[in-house]
Amino acid sequence: MPLKNVALALTLTVLGFLAPAQAETIKVGATAGPHAEVLEAAAKVAARNGLDVRIIEFNDYIMPDAALAAGDLDANSYQHLPFLESQIAARGYKLVPVGRTVLFPIAVYSKKYKRLEDLPRGAQITIPNDPANEARTLLLFQSVGLIRLRDGVGFKATPLDIIENPHGFRFRSIEAAQLARSLDDVHASAVNANYALLAGLNPQRDSILLEKPQSQYVCEIVVRAEDKDKPWVRRLVAAYQSDEVKDFINTRYPGAGFAGW
Repeated sequence: MPLKNVALALTLTVLGFLAPAQAETIKVGATAGPHAEVLEAAAKVAARNGLDVRIIEFNDYIMPDAALAAGDLDANSYQHLPFLESQIAARGYKLVPVGRTVLFPIAVYSKKYKRLEDLPRGAQITIPNDPANEARTLLLFQSVGLIRLRDGVGFKATPLDIIENPHGFRFRSIEAAQLARSLDDVHASAVNANYALLAGLNPQRDSILLEKPQSQYVCEIVVRAEDKDKPWVRRLVAAYQSDEVKDFINTRYPGAGFAGW
């Protein structure tokens, strides 16, 4: 081989070694609003480490798990462990949590009353209709003595488990995405923070009852069980659990969102 061709081959070989590796691309689902916004901040960190995160937004809590189980997503980021466990029990999904993300506390809001104690007897209150957040809301009302639930129901509580209701509150379960909109028609509504923020409601400023931070409701990154040990999973979790993302949460959602790791 002529000398100049040898030199060219060596040059191309060296350049090949120096060229950056192509980024690995994954699709991650999140509910529109705060969960998607935090994921965008994590995606910027991941991109610097060779992981291209494509965010797919959803407008409900059911479809992101269905899409993940079907293989249309590689991961999702929007749900806490009690919700995930309820979906696995109901639908048989082989999904696992791999890293904590953010805590958005649930809160009760009213357009008609400024204080919890002002709610009238027989007040109609809308709550989430998914089992995990339905129970979460009822436990919140129980924590301040407004209702009493049957012993032992815990995270599986439904309105049928209310055994004491001295104020005669009427709880109506509806889709989480509709809760904030229901405020015009009911006395109060328990709204998940991501949907509250989308509706211009701040849990600290606007609620009449606010959940205290509880670790069991910290949200998780979730993947299929078969993928949990793949290198990209560790890179995604590391990007999310970074100081940059924590600073974004504290700045973007002061008093309404908390880093959960």
